[in-house]
Amino acid sequence: MNKLDPATDESLLLVGVVGAARGLKGEVRIKSFTANPADIGSYGELTDEAGNACYKIKVTGKHKESVLARIEGVEDRTAAEKVRGLKLFVRREQMPKLEKDEFYFSELVGLDAVLVDGKKWGRVVLADDFGAGPVLEVVLASGKNEMVPFTLDVVPEVDLEKGLIVVIPPEGLLVRPEDEEQEQEGETKEAQS
Repeated sequence: MNKLDPATDESLLLVGVVGAARGLKGEVRIKSFTANPADIGSYGELTDEAGNACYKIKVTGKHKESVLARIEGVEDRTAAEKVRGLKLFVRREQMPKLEKDEFYFSELVGLDAVLVDGKKWGRVVLADDFGAGPVLEVVLASGKNEMVPFTLDVVPEVDLEKGLIVVIPPEGLLVRPEDEEQEQEGETKEAQS
């Protein structure tokens, strides 16, 4: 099997991370990144980030924000503790076909964030849903990070081919490029005084 690099190989999508062991018979908690957390067990074989090993997951229940699962070959607590922190990936061809205007979070990371006028605003470094709806974390040119609600009002366009998203920053919520320039000019004037 060829080694794969999920950072550069778009054929792998991160679907979960193995957490703590549960009990003595090898059961583990898994933080699932799938829309329905239990679906992590429905993709067949998952792989690690190097593509060296394959894992079959059987979801056995739910625990708070994680799923409880058995990993084929993990038979006791010691083996379960050894796989803690393991990132689980699925090959893109195993994922369901998406509808128009649906995206996997991993497809959004790395896209340029531009304003409606085409001016570059930043780069997407994280896409996630922490419970209040999907958000994107954008690193601005100044190095500051901004969280952007991933809604049609704020992100009306995603163009994977061009490698960008269009952002309409809501009033008072986000730093706009012109606000950053004014802030930097103010800091320069204060330093000169």
